[in-house]
Amino acid sequence: MKLMKQLLAMATIAFATAAQAAPAVEAPDVLVKRISQDVIDTAKNDKAIQAGDIKRVTELVESKILPYVDFQRMTALAAGRHWRDATPDQQKQLAAEFRTLLIYTYSGALSQIKNETVEFKPLRADPSDTEVEVRSQVNVARGEPVPLNYRVAKTPSGWKIYDINVLGAWLVETYKSSFASEISKGGVDGLIKTLSAKNKALASRPAAKAK
Repeated sequence: MKLMKQLLAMATIAFATAAQAAPAVEAPDVLVKRISQDVIDTAKNDKAIQAGDIKRVTELVESKILPYVDFQRMTALAAGRHWRDATPDQQKQLAAEFRTLLIYTYSGALSQIKNETVEFKPLRADPSDTEVEVRSQVNVARGEPVPLNYRVAKTPSGWKIYDINVLGAWLVETYKSSFASEISKGGVDGLIKTLSAKNKALASRPAAKAK
């Protein structure tokens, strides 16, 4: 579970340190590769991140991640059919709480990134495709390489990631059952309340120390 959180951290923050003006014609795999390397280098060299400073990671995510990750689509997929029944305000709150949960849950794991490298597979897509899967593997110091794939969609504002696969499990599917369970008990408002409570608990925990 620790390794999965670490890898998800790398993937979730993979768009955090991108340049403000990415080339308009940049291919999705080139984009992911460039930014992933930036993130690994940043995580290794940023003393605050290595010390487990959640505030530092959050600042990076809030300032850089939004242009590259479609949290609303990610949340809609995780909520399934219940998303269509939610009001626009509920959808906005749910997406915001889910985004915050992902940041808090995996930001601490960034401090554990030491010698990992990422190797990308050839992109299997046609130039006309608007949704592609970017495949890669994380090479760790000990153990077998770990598959790490991204689902990326082309939008009017550029390519955006909307799902991540680690060790054969898609992030959206991982949360789908728990979302459905919470909604069945308390509706969409109940899910929002549960996520909010988790986020408050995560926000109040001490920062993890680098080991």
